[in-house]
Amino acid sequence: MYKKNRARYFFLFPGVIWILVFTIFPLIFSLYLSFTNANMRNFTRATWNFVGFDNYASISSDLRIGDTVNATIFLSAGSLVSTLLLGTFMAWLFNHDIPGLRIFRSILTMPLFAAPIALGFMGLILFNETSGSINTIIRGLGGGGVRWMTDPWSARTAVLILDTWQWTPFVFVIILAAMQSIPEELYEAARLDTGSGWIMFRRITFPLIAPAMGTVALLRLVETFKILDIPLSMLGGGPGAATQTYSYYVYLTGLRSFDMGYASSLAYILVIVSIIISSIYFWRVRARFE
Repeated sequence: MYKKNRARYFFLFPGVIWILVFTIFPLIFSLYLSFTNANMRNFTRATWNFVGFDNYASISSDLRIGDTVNATIFLSAGSLVSTLLLGTFMAWLFNHDIPGLRIFRSILTMPLFAAPIALGFMGLILFNETSGSINTIIRGLGGGGVRWMTDPWSARTAVLILDTWQWTPFVFVIILAAMQSIPEELYEAARLDTGSGWIMFRRITFPLIAPAMGTVALLRLVETFKILDIPLSMLGGGPGAATQTYSYYVYLTGLRSFDMGYASSLAYILVIVSIIISSIYFWRVRARFE
């Protein structure tokens, strides 16, 4: 009996080691680095010095922070709203009896498994200003084409379109599962009073899927803070710094300029913001159900 009890710890051991090595240790070590002046010159010799909160104080005077925050807010808000609306609409649409429903679901969830780096390279082809598919269609409809690669807001919109295309299936799967868990008896009772699909959605469907929508919105919001791959591979942060998100700036600071101390402080600001948003959400949910 004792040997059987020990066996479960043997199976847990690899997972515990993985978390300690690849999650806990980097988290603690990067927090320590954020209070030092670690950079490429002193990092290999471990001769960096403790500077306290100097790195965090420098963030307030960093002129590039404003542009990166603006780009991040635009992409985060735009991706959150568009994925929620499109995902919920698709879930409502496929919550009906449609022939070949399983095949359509499989096809619609395929973008979710694409690598974001690959999506960025695909965007180079789709949004090419001279021979790209998007501009070809726009010109075929009588338009003049869009400067996807050279206009700042158009470039941000192109990144937003690709990110929305990839993550809408994530919202679709979760919301569809929430809709399918609603008892059919509620709709049958509602049909005695009204035949309006919109009223039933507003009075029955939406209130019952609201917890799932809140959870998926939180997950998407935190995920959008980390947008890096598509701007990196598609536009290199350009034009200028239009698509340099906050995470992109952390990458440039830490892995291009090798200012590990300052990059760690930037990253921890993002961690703190994510924790605050998550805490507010769970506090509101707890208060609602209590």
